[in-house]
Amino acid sequence: MANVAVIGAQWGDEGKGKVVDWLASRADIVVRFQGGHNAGHTLVVGNQVYKLSLLPSGVVRGKLGVIGNGVVLDPEHLLSEIAKVTAQGLKVTPENLRIAENVPLILPLHPAIDKAREVARGASAIGTTGRGIGPAYEDKVARRAIRLSDLAEPEVLSHKLDELLLHHNTLLKGLGAPVFEKQVLLDRLLELAPLLLPFSEPVWQLLDEAHHTGKRVLFEGAQAVMLDVDHGTYPYVTSSNTVAGNAAAGSGVGPKQIGYVLGIAKAYTTRVGSGPFPTELKDDTGRLLGERGHEFGTVTGRPRRCGWFDACMVRQAVKVGGVEGLVLTKLDVLDGMKELRICTGYEVDGQVLNRLPASIAAQEKAKPVYEVLTGWSGSTRGARSYAELPAEAVKYVRRIEELVEAPVVLLSTSPDRDDTIMLRDPFAG
Repeated sequence: MANVAVIGAQWGDEGKGKVVDWLASRADIVVRFQGGHNAGHTLVVGNQVYKLSLLPSGVVRGKLGVIGNGVVLDPEHLLSEIAKVTAQGLKVTPENLRIAENVPLILPLHPAIDKAREVARGASAIGTTGRGIGPAYEDKVARRAIRLSDLAEPEVLSHKLDELLLHHNTLLKGLGAPVFEKQVLLDRLLELAPLLLPFSEPVWQLLDEAHHTGKRVLFEGAQAVMLDVDHGTYPYVTSSNTVAGNAAAGSGVGPKQIGYVLGIAKAYTTRVGSGPFPTELKDDTGRLLGERGHEFGTVTGRPRRCGWFDACMVRQAVKVGGVEGLVLTKLDVLDGMKELRICTGYEVDGQVLNRLPASIAAQEKAKPVYEVLTGWSGSTRGARSYAELPAEAVKYVRRIEELVEAPVVLLSTSPDRDDTIMLRDPFAG
């Protein structure tokens, strides 16, 4: 049986939480391999709703959760999240949660810099969540990050804080923001050390052993391909690589161990924050999609921008993300709509393109080229087999498959994890 990697195929918020939860019941280990607590997963289990940002979704199903080295970890947020799910009846201990010893940490100065820079940008703000994700990744690349393993060595930690603050306090002063005192940071990190270090593990070794013993691993991505720092709508992107290829680098396994790549896409399109959005609807239809789909960010609470399904963009995500099969979510949101549209390309300066160009100016000019389909009057909500779907809904799904050049292998028809139509088993490879 193959491992599976799950990634978003749009701009995030596609419903990865439910899908990962559904797949986690059949996996042994669930690994987060990039991002931080700027991404939220909502899991509905019976009458209980779990909102996770850092914890791998598998912990809800009693599976071993792993936070890989490709993640940037906010210790305070992690402990807060553990406390919340503990209050909901879950048990999170080093028995079911392991954290890569080389994972970089988000410190209080990182969100401070994040927010100060957004304020300085004014109208040009890129729409960051202000959680410090970007500055933490910058420190990692600049080789000045504090990593989990550093908490076990106070002298090393003290020296690394000197270097860190030399850079960041200079920047904060320049932005007119308060600076940070080393001793306050050092004292707090040393307080956190005994709480965090029991979870520390050479995760690459753990996953190598899992590979040799035939365990199934589910790699859980955050954000989505079109927010990838290289392949997304730069600079309106996240600060990490969100494509499936990063599941290997972000967890410490070889690329062949990633297994089957599953892309998640909504039956329409949403985006949070700034950046180009060719199929965005600022009319009653857009508002209707937002209301029906309850489109508010899990982490930020910000309303999501809504628009028609963009097959051109998803096809691009399929290609660069290595997607082998697609999960289509929230099909039920389109119930009762007389007419549906799918974007098949973009018109830019009189030329029709079959890709979203890398140029910011071209992205802003891109006008969607639409194909119109007939909607359906029946309900798809809660359907658990293709036979329960209206004929026009099936046609809509089939047309999406043709346009994005990937088969729909799972179809989600409500937030409930069991309201899922499986057309192919991802773990079968």
